[in-house]
Amino acid sequence: MLSVAEVADAVEAVPDRYHAAVLLAAWCQLRRGEVLALQRRHVDLLHGTVSVEQSWVVPPGEKPVIGPPKTESGRGTLNVPEHVVSALEEHLERFVGPEPTSWLFGTSTGTAISPRNFQRVWDKVRDAIGRPDLHLHDLRHSGLTWSAATGASLAELMHRGGHASPRAALRYQHATEDRDKALADALTRLATAEVVSSVSRASH
Repeated sequence: MLSVAEVADAVEAVPDRYHAAVLLAAWCQLRRGEVLALQRRHVDLLHGTVSVEQSWVVPPGEKPVIGPPKTESGRGTLNVPEHVVSALEEHLERFVGPEPTSWLFGTSTGTAISPRNFQRVWDKVRDAIGRPDLHLHDLRHSGLTWSAATGASLAELMHRGGHASPRAALRYQHATEDRDKALADALTRLATAEVVSSVSRASH
């Protein structure tokens, strides 16, 4: 589990071309394979959304390949908190090719970065912020915990996290697009509050 401040530290510690990857994992609660499989066509800056349509998967005993998300519930469109939309806009301009199929998080030559290679990047980041215990999925776990703190229901958390929904929850409650937008806005307020608090502490 990371604090909001630790995620900010991780963003600063990672190479510039992967800032947005850390933000998406934490604030949009995407799995590593989902983040690394994103392409330009999956990002809608006008509406502030990201669509999860594919993911890196690792078949037993084989090399990673691009396939469907981990669960059918993992497919869909999520609202992105405003502070992450701003980071995505800069990222697209600096690091992503103009083609719709350009990798959002590719190498300097434009090829896709594999989960294994991104893990090497993360290993350096967690050491840099003094949290060698952290795993990549802790970013997602932390983000879902923050979402719960905003008052998200179980169904809303399952929608945002792309979990296979328990039958009991599906019988009486479904996440809606409007509520998901409200969750994204609440996450932005949480991030802003942390920044203001940090500045206030520093001034004293």
